[in-house]
Amino acid sequence: MKTLKDLLRNKRRFKYLAQLALIFILLGFMLFIGFFIITIRDIPDPSTIITRRVSQSTQIFDASGASVLYDIHGEEKRTVVPWDKISQSVKDATVASEDADFYKHNGIDLRGIARAMFKNLRSLEISQGGSTITQQLVKNALLVTDRTFTRKLKELILTLEIERRFTKDQILEMYLNQIPYGSNAYGIEAASQLYFGKHASDLSYAEAATISALIQAPTFYSPYGNNVPVLIQRQRGVINKLYELGLVDEKTRDLALAEDLIFQPSSQDIQAPHFVIMVREYLISRFGEDAVENGGLKVTTTLDPELQTLAEESIEKYAQINEQRYRSSNAALVAIDPRTGQIKALVGSRDYFDIENEGNFNVATAFRQPGSAFKPFAYATAFSKGFTDSTVIFDVSTEFNPNCSPEANQNKDRFGLDCYHPNNYDFQFHGPVTMRQALARSLNVPAVKTLYLSGVDAVIETATRLGITSLEENRSRFGLSLVLGGAEVRLLDITSAYGVFGNDGIKNNPTFILKIEDSAGNILEEWVPQEKRVLDRQIARTINDILADNIARAPTFGVNSPFVIPGRNVAAKTGTTQNNRDGWLIGYTPALSVGVWTGNNNNTPMNQNGLGINTAGPIWNDFMRQALQKTANESFPPPEPNFSDKIMLNGYYGEIPNVHNILWFVDKNNPHGAIPENPFSDPSSINWESAVRKKYGPTQDLDDLN
Repeated sequence: MKTLKDLLRNKRRFKYLAQLALIFILLGFMLFIGFFIITIRDIPDPSTIITRRVSQSTQIFDASGASVLYDIHGEEKRTVVPWDKISQSVKDATVASEDADFYKHNGIDLRGIARAMFKNLRSLEISQGGSTITQQLVKNALLVTDRTFTRKLKELILTLEIERRFTKDQILEMYLNQIPYGSNAYGIEAASQLYFGKHASDLSYAEAATISALIQAPTFYSPYGNNVPVLIQRQRGVINKLYELGLVDEKTRDLALAEDLIFQPSSQDIQAPHFVIMVREYLISRFGEDAVENGGLKVTTTLDPELQTLAEESIEKYAQINEQRYRSSNAALVAIDPRTGQIKALVGSRDYFDIENEGNFNVATAFRQPGSAFKPFAYATAFSKGFTDSTVIFDVSTEFNPNCSPEANQNKDRFGLDCYHPNNYDFQFHGPVTMRQALARSLNVPAVKTLYLSGVDAVIETATRLGITSLEENRSRFGLSLVLGGAEVRLLDITSAYGVFGNDGIKNNPTFILKIEDSAGNILEEWVPQEKRVLDRQIARTINDILADNIARAPTFGVNSPFVIPGRNVAAKTGTTQNNRDGWLIGYTPALSVGVWTGNNNNTPMNQNGLGINTAGPIWNDFMRQALQKTANESFPPPEPNFSDKIMLNGYYGEIPNVHNILWFVDKNNPHGAIPENPFSDPSSINWESAVRKKYGPTQDLDDLN
């Protein structure tokens, strides 16, 4: 039991602690007041809300640093319009998109902040913010956008003051005339004119919802960028939100959802537009939209202006021909230096400014099926497992589903699964062929067997290691059709991956930035070489030797195909997808890897002659002939003779028939393996003696080969 003395002692202790706590509270309050006074001392005058701060444009240069490809921001395009000159559709769509409770709160939406925090916690990412229209106005017009406590405090104070001084309609009017909508358009009138060629007073609900959908990320959602489908999806969300809030009726909503949007052609002064937009999107992801539009960055890229011009000219020249001959309306090209990974030229579509035909879509970074262009990854994997380019595979009718008839005459097995018996491009089978012949001639059945022997997972690992970025996720969805182009890849990735073969198995990640400087000249980012061996040198050289072997591929493509660049040692491979939806040709030298895609952006098929060799081949050849004039004349280092300790993997053995009446080249020293009799339309045009000496050595006595 406590004594009176104990009670008094406890009372004095409690009183002491209470006094100490009060002192700390007073000190904290005084510190807060002091901090508050210091903070508000330099708060901008709210009456200057309609003025904008001075900003510096970001400039994107080519590799030389002398030519400006694009001036991001430049002069702000702004036309201030009064409240009565802004359509109700714009006012409603902006409120629905940015701040549904705008007319209910006093500038600070506590419910919106709580809702955003809950959604961010649930998704484990910052996907939503709680800023009101008034807060956004303050941030854009009066404050910098750095994320500090003092700036946030200033924002809250100014927000409450703006709400006190102005009506809601005045605030919304200032907001609509102030904020950036992308492409240098500031304010709703400039945006309306830029995107739809209309005044802000004439916008429909569909158009207003589209423009309001841009506000959160104008560059990402730009109609002139690569994310138009995402913009349309967001626009439809705004339209549905208008209906949920009771701002439009059901009929207006349905009409808006059904309306076809017609964007104005881009009028920007921009060079290499697909490349530049790719650079811009990277800069924004790295530094933020405000820093890119107002920070005065200087960006030196890898682009070679001469090669870019050649690429654009080749695309334009042959895209017109392809449209007339093969119903192929579009084309894309990527050129990369394999020794650095630097992108030297990039054309994402035939005409960036042809918005009606989705010319702004960048096919170079889109995912499309590669057809037979994927085959080298399967053969490279097979060679890594001990197979040789002389290993014989039988090109015969084959059913790969063991539950289907071996006669390959079923569509489904007894379990309802698809049977799989691929055919060749010519609907014929060619009997025993070597892996060299099979790859050079792009035979399908041997390719599927090579994939089976190598293992699907192993081939995926090889392709991924070389730079294909689309195969790692959910590998189980890929089967034997993978080797015939059953997966989707990016033109940029596969062009870079082919460059690994040309670079002796050394990979350099594709890059488009050499240096980024801030407005004061400080280097924010600079390219540093990062070479990595991802493929055995001998395997890379074997693939090069096969893909550069004009004799081996001649039975399929002839001796004067687009693969041939006179006087140059080049390796190349075509690809054509099912129903001729995509035509590819990727080819390279040690100094330059170039990939071309042809087809239609809407994925409609070309006609029956729309093969990669016909559509992509001429573009590739035209560009490559001119581009290689800028590089040294280099040949691929030859592979060492490759023999397996398993005799069945070494191909044919035996005598070589008379070289002037060739039936088969059949010798373990012959990298070509079998070549059928009279495979060329004009056999007399082939210097067989030269071909034999090339493979057997300059001192070989030809009589020994008879």
